[in-house]
Amino acid sequence: MAARTKQETLAWLRQIAGELATATLKRLEDTLPWYREMPPGRRSAVGLVAQQGIRSFISWYDDPQSTPWIAADVFGTAPRELLRSVSLQQTLQLIRATVEVVEERVTRGTDDSVREAILLYSREIAFAAADVYARAAEARGLWDARLEALVVDSILSGEADDALPSRIAALGWHGHGEVAVLVGTTPPVLDVDQLRRTARHLAADVLIGVQGNRLVLVIGRADERSGWTIAGREEAARDRLAEEPKDEVARMEGEPADDHQLSFLDIAQRLESGFGPGAVVLGHPVPDLVEASRSARAALAGFAVVRAWRRSPRPVLADDLLPERALAGDPVARSTLIARIYRPLKDHSTSELLGTLWAYLDNGRSLEGTARELFVHPNTVRYRLKRITDLIGYDATGPREALILHSALILGAISEPVPTRRRVGR
Repeated sequence: MAARTKQETLAWLRQIAGELATATLKRLEDTLPWYREMPPGRRSAVGLVAQQGIRSFISWYDDPQSTPWIAADVFGTAPRELLRSVSLQQTLQLIRATVEVVEERVTRGTDDSVREAILLYSREIAFAAADVYARAAEARGLWDARLEALVVDSILSGEADDALPSRIAALGWHGHGEVAVLVGTTPPVLDVDQLRRTARHLAADVLIGVQGNRLVLVIGRADERSGWTIAGREEAARDRLAEEPKDEVARMEGEPADDHQLSFLDIAQRLESGFGPGAVVLGHPVPDLVEASRSARAALAGFAVVRAWRRSPRPVLADDLLPERALAGDPVARSTLIARIYRPLKDHSTSELLGTLWAYLDNGRSLEGTARELFVHPNTVRYRLKRITDLIGYDATGPREALILHSALILGAISEPVPTRRRVGR
Protein backbone atom coordinates (compact mmCIF):
# COMPACT_ATOMS: atom_id res chain seq x y z
CA MET A 1 0.00 0.00 0.00
CA ALA A 2 1.50 3.29 -1.07
CA ALA A 3 2.07 5.88 1.60
CA ARG A 4 -0.33 8.81 1.63
CA THR A 5 0.79 12.32 0.96
CA LYS A 6 0.46 14.89 3.74
CA GLN A 7 -2.68 16.40 2.20
CA GLU A 8 -4.27 12.98 1.85
CA THR A 9 -3.35 12.17 5.44
CA LEU A 10 -4.91 15.44 6.62
CA ALA A 11 -8.14 14.75 4.75
CA TRP A 12 -8.23 11.24 6.13
CA LEU A 13 -7.60 12.48 9.71
CA ARG A 14 -10.43 15.00 9.45
CA GLN A 15 -12.68 12.24 8.14
CA ILE A 16 -12.00 9.84 11.03
CA ALA A 17 -11.87 12.50 13.79
CA GLY A 18 -15.32 11.51 15.06
CA GLU A 19 -14.37 7.83 15.04
CA LEU A 20 -11.21 8.59 17.00
CA ALA A 21 -13.19 10.54 19.60
CA THR A 22 -15.68 7.68 20.02
CA ALA A 23 -12.88 5.12 20.35
CA THR A 24 -11.12 7.35 22.89
CA LEU A 25 -14.21 7.61 25.09
CA LYS A 26 -14.61 3.83 24.90
CA ARG A 27 -10.98 3.39 25.97
CA LEU A 28 -11.47 5.78 28.88
CA GLU A 29 -14.56 3.85 29.95
CA ASP A 30 -12.71 0.54 29.86
CA THR A 31 -9.37 1.50 31.41
CA LEU A 32 -9.96 4.38 33.86
CA PRO A 33 -12.10 3.59 36.92
CA TRP A 34 -12.16 7.21 38.07
CA TYR A 35 -13.70 8.20 34.72
CA ARG A 36 -16.49 5.63 35.10
CA GLU A 37 -17.32 6.91 38.59
CA MET A 38 -17.68 10.53 37.44
CA PRO A 39 -21.08 12.23 37.21
CA PRO A 40 -22.43 12.46 33.64
CA GLY A 41 -21.72 16.18 33.37
CA ARG A 42 -18.05 15.82 34.22
CA ARG A 43 -17.66 12.76 31.99
CA SER A 44 -19.02 14.84 29.13
CA ALA A 45 -16.52 17.61 29.91
CA VAL A 46 -13.64 15.10 29.92
CA GLY A 47 -14.87 13.80 26.56
CA LEU A 48 -14.87 17.32 25.14
CA VAL A 49 -11.27 17.76 26.25
CA ALA A 50 -10.29 14.52 24.49
CA GLN A 51 -12.11 15.52 21.30
CA GLN A 52 -10.52 18.97 21.37
CA GLY A 53 -7.13 17.34 21.76
CA ILE A 54 -7.68 15.27 18.62
CA ARG A 55 -8.84 18.30 16.61
CA SER A 56 -5.92 20.34 17.92
CA PHE A 57 -3.51 17.63 16.79
CA ILE A 58 -4.95 17.68 13.27
CA SER A 59 -4.60 21.49 13.09
CA TRP A 60 -1.09 21.31 14.47
CA TYR A 61 -0.12 18.57 11.99
CA ASP A 62 -1.38 20.73 9.14
CA ASP A 63 1.11 23.52 9.88
CA PRO A 64 3.09 23.38 13.14
CA GLN A 65 4.91 26.65 12.34
CA SER A 66 1.95 28.85 11.38
CA THR A 67 0.75 29.80 14.85
CA PRO A 68 2.18 28.33 18.02
CA TRP A 69 -0.56 26.38 19.80
CA ILE A 70 -1.08 26.90 23.48
CA ALA A 71 -2.57 24.82 26.27
CA ALA A 72 -5.81 26.78 26.05
CA ASP A 73 -6.49 25.13 22.68
CA VAL A 74 -7.08 21.85 24.48
CA PHE A 75 -8.04 22.76 28.03
CA GLY A 76 -10.03 25.87 27.19
CA THR A 77 -13.18 23.83 26.64
CA ALA A 78 -12.98 22.33 30.15
CA PRO A 79 -15.07 24.04 32.82
CA ARG A 80 -13.17 25.55 35.71
CA GLU A 81 -14.49 23.04 38.25
CA LEU A 82 -13.14 20.17 36.11
CA LEU A 83 -9.56 21.36 36.60
CA ARG A 84 -10.17 21.30 40.35
CA SER A 85 -11.76 17.84 40.39
CA VAL A 86 -9.35 16.05 38.00
CA SER A 87 -5.82 15.66 39.28
CA LEU A 88 -2.65 16.03 37.20
CA GLN A 89 -2.10 12.27 37.38
CA GLN A 90 -5.59 11.64 36.01
CA THR A 91 -5.03 14.19 33.25
CA LEU A 92 -1.85 12.41 32.19
CA GLN A 93 -3.76 9.12 32.14
CA LEU A 94 -6.35 10.79 29.90
CA ILE A 95 -3.63 12.03 27.53
CA ARG A 96 -1.98 8.62 27.46
CA ALA A 97 -5.23 6.81 26.60
CA THR A 98 -6.03 9.34 23.85
CA VAL A 99 -2.54 9.07 22.33
CA GLU A 100 -2.71 5.27 22.37
CA VAL A 101 -6.01 5.30 20.47
CA VAL A 102 -4.77 7.81 17.90
CA GLU A 103 -1.49 5.94 17.48
CA GLU A 104 -3.25 2.59 16.97
CA ARG A 105 -5.73 3.95 14.41
CA VAL A 106 -3.63 6.52 12.56
CA THR A 107 -0.17 4.99 12.17
CA ARG A 108 -1.46 2.03 10.18
CA GLY A 109 -0.82 2.69 6.49
CA THR A 110 1.06 5.95 7.08
CA ASP A 111 4.73 6.78 7.05
CA ASP A 112 6.95 7.34 10.07
CA SER A 113 6.45 11.11 9.96
CA VAL A 114 2.91 10.74 11.33
CA ARG A 115 4.13 8.59 14.23
CA GLU A 116 6.84 11.13 15.01
CA ALA A 117 4.27 13.93 14.89
CA ILE A 118 2.04 12.04 17.35
CA LEU A 119 4.94 11.46 19.72
CA LEU A 120 6.04 15.10 19.53
CA TYR A 121 2.50 16.38 20.01
CA SER A 122 1.84 14.06 22.96
CA ARG A 123 5.04 15.27 24.62
CA GLU A 124 4.07 18.90 24.16
CA ILE A 125 0.52 18.38 25.37
CA ALA A 126 1.83 16.60 28.49
CA PHE A 127 4.10 19.55 29.25
CA ALA A 128 1.20 21.89 28.62
CA ALA A 129 -0.97 19.99 31.08
CA ALA A 130 1.77 20.18 33.69
CA ASP A 131 2.06 23.92 33.05
CA VAL A 132 -1.70 24.42 33.49
CA TYR A 133 -1.70 22.62 36.82
CA ALA A 134 1.47 24.36 37.96
CA ARG A 135 -0.07 27.76 37.28
CA ALA A 136 -3.25 26.73 39.07
CA ALA A 137 -1.24 25.49 42.05
CA GLU A 138 0.78 28.70 42.14
CA ALA A 139 -2.35 30.83 42.02
CA ARG A 140 -3.95 28.69 44.72
CA GLY A 141 -0.81 28.97 46.83
CA LEU A 142 -0.81 32.76 46.61
CA TRP A 143 -4.52 32.87 47.40
CA ASP A 144 -4.06 30.51 50.37
CA ALA A 145 -1.19 32.64 51.68
CA ARG A 146 -3.31 35.80 51.52
CA LEU A 147 -6.28 34.03 53.07
CA GLU A 148 -4.10 32.56 55.83
CA ALA A 149 -2.66 36.00 56.61
CA LEU A 150 -6.21 37.41 56.75
CA VAL A 151 -7.34 34.67 59.16
CA VAL A 152 -4.32 35.15 61.44
CA ASP A 153 -4.87 38.92 61.45
CA SER A 154 -8.52 38.37 62.40
CA ILE A 155 -7.46 36.10 65.25
CA LEU A 156 -4.86 38.53 66.57
CA SER A 157 -7.18 41.50 66.39
CA GLY A 158 -10.14 39.61 67.81
CA GLU A 159 -12.35 40.82 64.96
CA ALA A 160 -13.84 37.43 64.13
CA ASP A 161 -16.98 37.58 61.99
CA ASP A 162 -19.39 35.09 60.50
CA ALA A 163 -17.07 34.51 57.54
CA LEU A 164 -14.17 33.27 59.68
CA PRO A 165 -15.32 29.60 59.86
CA SER A 166 -15.71 29.43 56.07
CA ARG A 167 -12.28 30.97 55.54
CA ILE A 168 -10.77 28.46 57.95
CA ALA A 169 -12.47 25.62 56.09
CA ALA A 170 -11.15 26.95 52.77
CA LEU A 171 -7.61 26.66 54.11
CA GLY A 172 -8.08 22.93 54.70
CA TRP A 173 -7.74 23.18 58.48
CA HIS A 174 -7.37 19.66 59.92
CA GLY A 175 -7.35 20.65 63.59
CA HIS A 176 -10.25 19.69 65.80
CA GLY A 177 -10.97 20.77 69.35
CA GLU A 178 -8.64 22.93 71.38
CA VAL A 179 -6.37 25.59 69.86
CA ALA A 180 -3.41 27.54 71.25
CA VAL A 181 -1.36 30.44 69.85
CA LEU A 182 2.44 30.50 69.86
CA VAL A 183 4.26 33.85 69.48
CA GLY A 184 7.96 34.52 68.96
CA THR A 185 10.41 36.42 66.78
CA THR A 186 10.68 35.91 63.03
CA PRO A 187 13.94 34.18 62.01
CA PRO A 188 16.18 35.77 59.36
CA VAL A 189 15.17 32.98 56.95
CA LEU A 190 11.68 31.65 57.59
CA ASP A 191 11.13 28.05 56.44
CA VAL A 192 7.34 27.78 56.37
CA ASP A 193 7.37 24.33 54.77
CA GLN A 194 9.58 22.95 57.54
CA LEU A 195 7.22 24.29 60.20
CA ARG A 196 4.26 22.66 58.48
CA ARG A 197 6.08 19.33 58.12
CA THR A 198 7.04 19.38 61.79
CA ALA A 199 3.48 20.14 62.84
CA ARG A 200 2.11 17.42 60.57
CA HIS A 201 4.59 14.96 62.07
CA LEU A 202 3.21 15.83 65.51
CA ALA A 203 -0.40 15.22 64.39
CA ALA A 204 -1.12 18.95 64.54
CA ASP A 205 -2.10 21.69 62.13
CA VAL A 206 -0.84 25.27 62.05
CA LEU A 207 -1.74 28.64 60.63
CA ILE A 208 1.33 30.83 60.13
CA GLY A 209 1.35 34.61 60.22
CA VAL A 210 4.22 37.09 60.10
CA GLN A 211 3.64 40.42 61.83
CA GLY A 212 6.82 42.37 61.15
CA ASN A 213 9.49 40.87 63.40
CA ARG A 214 6.87 38.72 65.13
CA LEU A 215 6.02 35.17 64.06
CA VAL A 216 2.62 33.80 65.09
CA LEU A 217 1.56 30.14 64.93
CA VAL A 218 -2.03 29.08 65.57
CA ILE A 219 -1.78 25.41 66.61
CA GLY A 220 -4.60 22.88 66.52
CA ARG A 221 -4.30 19.25 67.54
CA ALA A 222 -5.77 16.67 65.18
CA ASP A 223 -8.63 14.54 66.44
CA GLU A 224 -7.46 10.93 66.84
CA ARG A 225 -10.94 9.68 65.97
CA SER A 226 -10.83 11.39 62.58
CA GLY A 227 -8.08 9.12 61.26
CA TRP A 228 -6.01 12.14 60.21
CA THR A 229 -3.41 11.35 62.88
CA ILE A 230 -2.43 8.09 61.18
CA ALA A 231 -2.34 9.69 57.75
CA GLY A 232 -0.30 12.55 59.15
CA ARG A 233 2.25 10.14 60.57
CA GLU A 234 2.57 8.27 57.29
CA GLU A 235 3.02 11.49 55.33
CA ALA A 236 5.51 12.77 57.89
CA ALA A 237 7.48 9.52 57.59
CA ARG A 238 7.69 10.02 53.83
CA ASP A 239 8.82 13.60 54.38
CA ARG A 240 11.58 12.49 56.72
CA LEU A 241 12.87 9.95 54.20
CA ALA A 242 12.92 12.58 51.46
CA GLU A 243 14.53 15.32 53.53
CA GLU A 244 18.28 16.02 53.61
CA PRO A 245 20.11 16.25 55.89
CA LYS A 246 18.18 13.74 57.95
CA ASP A 247 19.81 14.64 61.25
CA GLU A 248 18.49 18.21 60.96
CA VAL A 249 14.95 16.94 60.41
CA ALA A 250 15.27 14.61 63.38
CA ARG A 251 16.53 17.47 65.51
CA MET A 252 13.63 19.74 64.65
CA GLU A 253 10.85 17.17 64.49
CA GLY A 254 11.97 14.88 67.32
CA GLU A 255 10.51 11.46 67.78
CA PRO A 256 7.25 10.39 66.10
CA ALA A 257 4.04 11.14 67.95
CA ASP A 258 2.88 8.53 70.41
CA ASP A 259 -0.57 7.04 70.47
CA HIS A 260 -1.73 9.74 72.89
CA GLN A 261 -2.08 13.37 71.95
CA LEU A 262 0.82 15.63 72.74
CA SER A 263 0.21 18.65 74.91
CA PHE A 264 0.45 22.09 73.36
CA LEU A 265 3.65 22.70 75.33
CA ASP A 266 5.20 19.54 73.84
CA ILE A 267 4.22 20.69 70.35
CA ALA A 268 5.61 24.18 71.03
CA GLN A 269 8.92 22.70 72.20
CA ARG A 270 9.28 20.88 68.87
CA LEU A 271 8.38 24.02 66.88
CA GLU A 272 10.46 26.58 68.77
CA SER A 273 13.58 25.94 66.65
CA GLY A 274 11.68 27.48 63.72
CA PHE A 275 11.57 30.86 65.52
CA GLY A 276 14.24 33.51 65.69
CA PRO A 277 16.32 34.37 68.75
CA GLY A 278 14.51 35.52 71.86
CA ALA A 279 11.49 34.40 73.82
CA VAL A 280 8.67 32.18 72.55
CA VAL A 281 5.35 32.45 74.43
CA LEU A 282 2.48 29.95 74.30
CA GLY A 283 -1.06 31.12 75.04
CA HIS A 284 -3.55 29.03 76.99
CA PRO A 285 -5.73 26.50 75.11
CA VAL A 286 -9.20 27.57 73.96
CA PRO A 287 -12.09 25.33 72.83
CA ASP A 288 -11.89 26.01 69.07
CA LEU A 289 -10.31 28.15 66.39
CA VAL A 290 -13.07 30.76 66.47
CA GLU A 291 -12.08 31.62 70.07
CA ALA A 292 -8.34 31.60 69.34
CA SER A 293 -8.20 35.38 69.83
CA ARG A 294 -8.30 34.84 73.62
CA SER A 295 -5.20 32.65 73.46
CA ALA A 296 -3.58 35.15 71.08
CA ARG A 297 -4.18 38.05 73.47
CA ALA A 298 -2.58 36.12 76.32
CA ALA A 299 0.41 35.11 74.20
CA LEU A 300 0.94 38.66 72.90
CA ALA A 301 0.64 40.11 76.40
CA GLY A 302 3.18 37.59 77.69
CA PHE A 303 5.50 38.24 74.76
CA ALA A 304 5.48 41.97 75.57
CA VAL A 305 6.67 41.45 79.17
CA VAL A 306 8.67 38.20 79.01
CA ARG A 307 11.97 40.08 79.23
CA ALA A 308 11.06 40.93 82.84
CA TRP A 309 11.57 37.25 83.75
CA ARG A 310 15.32 36.94 83.42
CA ARG A 311 15.47 33.13 83.32
CA SER A 312 12.26 32.35 81.52
CA PRO A 313 12.23 29.02 79.64
CA ARG A 314 11.78 28.76 75.88
CA PRO A 315 8.95 28.31 75.17
CA VAL A 316 7.22 29.80 78.20
CA LEU A 317 3.54 29.61 79.04
CA ALA A 318 1.66 32.91 79.02
CA ASP A 319 0.01 31.85 82.29
CA ASP A 320 3.46 31.63 83.92
CA LEU A 321 3.85 35.35 83.17
CA LEU A 322 0.70 36.42 85.00
CA PRO A 323 2.52 38.70 87.54
CA GLU A 324 4.41 40.57 84.81
CA ARG A 325 1.27 40.85 82.69
CA ALA A 326 -0.72 42.16 85.65
CA LEU A 327 1.95 44.77 86.43
CA ALA A 328 1.83 45.85 82.78
CA GLY A 329 -1.91 46.46 83.09
CA ASP A 330 -3.34 43.32 81.55
CA PRO A 331 -6.88 43.01 82.99
CA VAL A 332 -7.14 39.36 81.97
CA ALA A 333 -4.04 38.50 83.99
CA ARG A 334 -5.41 40.32 87.02
CA SER A 335 -8.76 38.58 86.91
CA THR A 336 -7.07 35.23 86.31
CA LEU A 337 -4.84 35.61 89.36
CA ILE A 338 -7.77 36.57 91.54
CA ALA A 339 -10.07 33.84 90.26
CA ARG A 340 -7.45 31.10 90.24
CA ILE A 341 -5.64 31.82 93.53
CA TYR A 342 -7.14 34.49 95.78
CA ARG A 343 -10.83 33.60 95.49
CA PRO A 344 -10.45 29.84 96.20
CA LEU A 345 -8.41 30.63 99.31
CA LYS A 346 -10.84 33.35 100.36
CA ASP A 347 -13.86 31.09 99.91
CA HIS A 348 -12.31 28.08 101.60
CA SER A 349 -14.23 26.68 104.55
CA THR A 350 -11.37 27.49 106.94
CA SER A 351 -9.80 30.92 106.88
CA GLU A 352 -6.37 29.90 108.17
CA LEU A 353 -5.06 29.03 104.71
CA LEU A 354 -5.23 32.60 103.38
CA GLY A 355 -3.78 34.02 106.60
CA THR A 356 -1.01 31.43 106.65
CA LEU A 357 -0.04 32.22 103.06
CA TRP A 358 0.02 35.97 103.82
CA ALA A 359 2.21 35.40 106.85
CA TYR A 360 4.51 32.96 105.06
CA LEU A 361 5.13 35.36 102.16
CA ASP A 362 5.46 38.43 104.39
CA ASN A 363 8.09 36.63 106.51
CA GLY A 364 10.31 35.85 103.56
CA ARG A 365 9.07 32.25 103.22
CA SER A 366 10.43 31.41 106.65
CA LEU A 367 8.63 28.56 108.42
CA GLU A 368 9.88 29.60 111.86
CA GLY A 369 8.95 33.26 111.37
CA THR A 370 5.49 32.29 110.14
CA ALA A 371 5.01 29.91 113.08
CA ARG A 372 5.97 32.61 115.58
CA GLU A 373 3.56 35.12 114.04
CA LEU A 374 0.67 32.63 114.02
CA PHE A 375 1.58 31.03 117.38
CA VAL A 376 1.64 27.55 115.85
CA HIS A 377 4.23 24.83 115.32
CA PRO A 378 6.33 24.95 112.09
CA ASN A 379 4.91 21.54 111.13
CA THR A 380 1.45 23.11 111.19
CA VAL A 381 2.67 25.72 108.73
CA ARG A 382 4.05 22.93 106.48
CA TYR A 383 0.73 21.12 106.63
CA ARG A 384 -1.23 24.24 105.68
CA LEU A 385 1.14 25.04 102.81
CA LYS A 386 0.59 21.53 101.49
CA ARG A 387 -3.17 22.03 101.68
CA ILE A 388 -2.76 25.29 99.74
CA THR A 389 -0.84 23.46 97.03
CA ASP A 390 -3.53 20.78 96.84
CA LEU A 391 -6.23 23.44 96.59
CA ILE A 392 -4.83 25.82 93.96
CA GLY A 393 -1.92 23.89 92.43
CA TYR A 394 0.85 26.36 93.33
CA ASP A 395 3.73 25.57 95.70
CA ALA A 396 4.54 28.58 97.85
CA THR A 397 8.01 27.23 98.70
CA GLY A 398 9.29 27.87 95.16
CA PRO A 399 10.59 31.36 94.40
CA ARG A 400 8.74 31.80 91.08
CA GLU A 401 5.44 30.41 92.35
CA ALA A 402 5.79 32.51 95.51
CA LEU A 403 5.91 35.61 93.29
CA ILE A 404 2.75 34.49 91.50
CA LEU A 405 0.97 33.81 94.80
CA HIS A 406 2.06 37.10 96.36
CA SER A 407 0.85 39.02 93.29
CA ALA A 408 -2.49 37.24 93.47
CA LEU A 409 -2.93 38.10 97.15
CA ILE A 410 -2.11 41.76 96.56
CA LEU A 411 -4.50 42.03 93.60
CA GLY A 412 -7.19 40.16 95.51
CA ALA A 413 -6.90 42.45 98.50
CA ILE A 414 -7.10 45.51 96.24
CA SER A 415 -10.21 44.13 94.57
CA GLU A 416 -12.07 43.73 97.85
CA PRO A 417 -14.70 46.43 98.46
CA VAL A 418 -13.72 49.12 100.96
CA PRO A 419 -15.76 48.71 104.17
CA THR A 420 -17.86 51.74 105.07
CA ARG A 421 -18.91 52.81 108.57
CA ARG A 422 -22.52 53.35 109.36
CA ARG A 423 -23.20 56.94 110.51
CA VAL A 424 -24.68 57.06 113.98
CA GLY A 425 -26.85 60.02 114.96
CA ARG A 426 -26.54 61.82 118.26
